[in-house]
Amino acid sequence: MPQNAEIERAGAPRVEEVETILLDLPTIRPHQLSMTTMHRQTLVLVRIRCSDGITGVGEGTTIGGLSYGEESPEGIKLAVDTYIAPVLRTCDPRRVSATMTEVARAVRGNHFAKCAVETALLDAWGRRVGLPLAELLGGRLRDTLPVAWTLASGDTATDIAEAEQMLDRRRHRVFKLKIGARDVRDDVAHVAAIKRALGDRASVRVDVNQAWDESTAMRGIAALEDAGVDLVEQPVARFNRAAMVRLAARFIVPVMADEVLHGPEDAFDVARTAAADVFAVKIAPSGGIRAAGRVCAIADAAGIGLYGGTMLEGGIGTAASAHLFATVPELAWGTELFGPLLLIEEILVEPLRYADFALTVPKGPGLGVELDDDRVAFFRRDGASRPAYSGPTIPTEA
Repeated sequence: MPQNAEIERAGAPRVEEVETILLDLPTIRPHQLSMTTMHRQTLVLVRIRCSDGITGVGEGTTIGGLSYGEESPEGIKLAVDTYIAPVLRTCDPRRVSATMTEVARAVRGNHFAKCAVETALLDAWGRRVGLPLAELLGGRLRDTLPVAWTLASGDTATDIAEAEQMLDRRRHRVFKLKIGARDVRDDVAHVAAIKRALGDRASVRVDVNQAWDESTAMRGIAALEDAGVDLVEQPVARFNRAAMVRLAARFIVPVMADEVLHGPEDAFDVARTAAADVFAVKIAPSGGIRAAGRVCAIADAAGIGLYGGTMLEGGIGTAASAHLFATVPELAWGTELFGPLLLIEEILVEPLRYADFALTVPKGPGLGVELDDDRVAFFRRDGASRPAYSGPTIPTEA
């Protein structure tokens, strides 16, 4: 590959080791989506060690195995270990764009795997030059990000109590409800009851996760609009863009695109056809941090609102997303970067800080966070170098 000769001539650092780790972590409660209910989350971490002593870490976590999308944790690991790692060993890790171009030539699709690798390279780059990732992406415009919380127990009373607790603790005042698994009338009644209980103290939004057909969406969105819901996310299947165009044009309540967005090309088409009012931008489905930045730029140019989405990543993926969203000019709909708070166990030496309804963007070099190696060793699926268990480390706001 073209970088080989340059590396030899310049004495550039090489990628010495690429390690892909699956971590199985329990969640604090069942997390119900329209297509599955999660009782644990599998984080996919990629650690890249370079010959100059720099190590970068990335994450490419998805949800629900293959019930949600085309990539699973096991498939991500296979793609990195078998197909991407050999390419990385031929490249100069300091040249992130050139390296990821070589990866793209060798591997089609596999956006989550590519995101994990690119994040690790960017983390290493930031550590190498002593700058936070946000500064390498053009410079942060904000130090904190508003963070929504997803209510996904499926029980109305439980969800109301959970929301009240979050408000009392000043942790979240924006709540997204996962719906679509039940009859539309039951879902609307559930959402309306929660909105009545919270009133003007909180924003209430819904995520249908593609569960409705167009006629059901027509009925459901009309009723949700009457109930005071502020946003409706991906009401129909991602391939049914014509229906999204009609729904976005018909209702006052904004329609947000999520699963339909698999990178800049999809973002351009959705913007061109006015198929959504808001984009839920996620770094892994986009194909990486830089591709997600292009999605944000398309939305900004088209006058489409931005929402910083999540794949329920742990601390590494959440920090990476936070650095990107700290740099975008407008973030009208806030973010949903609560992934680490859904996990019983913390995998960072210093947890990300959540307080006053916001997440603080890390300021150290690279991602600005450090893995807790003992925790990673204990929870890695292959059990390598497993230490003794010392009890749960539930993340805190401080």
